[in-house]
Amino acid sequence: MKPPVAHSGNLVWQGSAVSRAQHQLDAGHRGAVVWLTGLPGSGKSTIARGAQLQLQQLGYRTALLDGDNLRHGLCADLGFSLADRNENVRRTGAVAKLFLDTGVLVLVALVSPLQAARAAVRQSVPAGDFLEVHCQCPVTVCRARDPKGHYAQAERGSIADFTGVSSPYEAPLQPDLCLATGLEPVQASVAQLLALIQARNPLVRGKILPQM
Repeated sequence: MKPPVAHSGNLVWQGSAVSRAQHQLDAGHRGAVVWLTGLPGSGKSTIARGAQLQLQQLGYRTALLDGDNLRHGLCADLGFSLADRNENVRRTGAVAKLFLDTGVLVLVALVSPLQAARAAVRQSVPAGDFLEVHCQCPVTVCRARDPKGHYAQAERGSIADFTGVSSPYEAPLQPDLCLATGLEPVQASVAQLLALIQARNPLVRGKILPQM
């Protein structure tokens, strides 16, 4: 893992001219980090995209951070060792927090295999602003789907440190929502995710929303 560069003690955090409360007043809803975790092929990205589309149509301000997309830029220098995966989660969490500070509802689709790394992100944001969603799908089903062909490559030894084959996955112990993505259709999972978000972060125009 490439650790964060230690910064000088002379650096000072620059606050925004627009508060999070004002952003949320303008948006009509509280911000949140909705973190979808699960094995490769468990449906994280598909569900996140479906939920984002419907949330935008309802009037929510959203952003989507997808693990594959981040590895094309922000995390392009990272490999797939557990140390690099933890750094991948840390960076993604830092970006999600920046969006959160502008009152945005951030959907994150990331394998994020280790509990400790996910817990660190939860601890970095205000209480109640992190929703952990487990896309629960048996590895046998994920392998059968294998939408990107990665399981087959990993089993042939072409991909090292692949979660579900040669690298571990630690499922959430107490997720805010568990989606049975190995059994139910995508639309059902999206509907459950939307219900959770709307219950925890309702769309209310014209007032500053209190913390749930």
